[in-house]
Amino acid sequence: MKKYIAEFIGTCVLVTLGCGTAMLVGCDAVNGGGYILTALAFGLVIVAMAYSIGNVSGCHINPAVSLAMLMNKSLSPKDFVGYVCAQVLGSFAGSFLLMCVFDLGNVEDKTGGFGSNGLAGVNGSFVAGLIVEIVLTFIFLMAILGVTSSKQKHGSFAGVVIGLTLVLVHILGIGLTGTSVNPARSIGPAVVAAINGNTAGLESLWVFIAGPLAGAALAQVVYSFIEKPETNK
Repeated sequence: MKKYIAEFIGTCVLVTLGCGTAMLVGCDAVNGGGYILTALAFGLVIVAMAYSIGNVSGCHINPAVSLAMLMNKSLSPKDFVGYVCAQVLGSFAGSFLLMCVFDLGNVEDKTGGFGSNGLAGVNGSFVAGLIVEIVLTFIFLMAILGVTSSKQKHGSFAGVVIGLTLVLVHILGIGLTGTSVNPARSIGPAVVAAINGNTAGLESLWVFIAGPLAGAALAQVVYSFIEKPETNK
């Protein structure tokens, strides 16, 4: 149960600080500072959570990461279900917290949808959005799988590497899809925005669930292949 609580807390913090920063500063391409601040917010949350809850749950705070760990047998099916449920609930909690703060404080949400993901940057193309999310998640998960591999000696720096990789994929992805690479991060804001009257995020939500999961599965398959030592015939 403690592992699930840790995942709930971590995902709640990710959505609160990551999406909250996007809501506050906006992500206008004309003013690139919003891009960088949002990218840094998401990446720095990962760093902070990795060194706080990482020793409890591994700090997945992302169903795509949990899927990869399930595939490489680092996570049991029971824990996978528990992790994903905790992550989604944490996303809802973070989104509702943002709704309370922004609505009660009468603060403008510069994203218009609680930081939910969308396809405006790819002109509404579901295919392009799906490709973006698969590729970015693949890159993100390759870094995670590599730095956490038992064959690597970077355990103490894993949180920093993973956090910086998340910053990296956000720098490209924010202008295209808002960068999900995390189904839980997308579900909470989209649903809470819909409750608040903006249902736009629900139309493309499936892209931000299917894309990251597909990217994570692909990364696990590829990494397990390239990590295996070659046999001499």
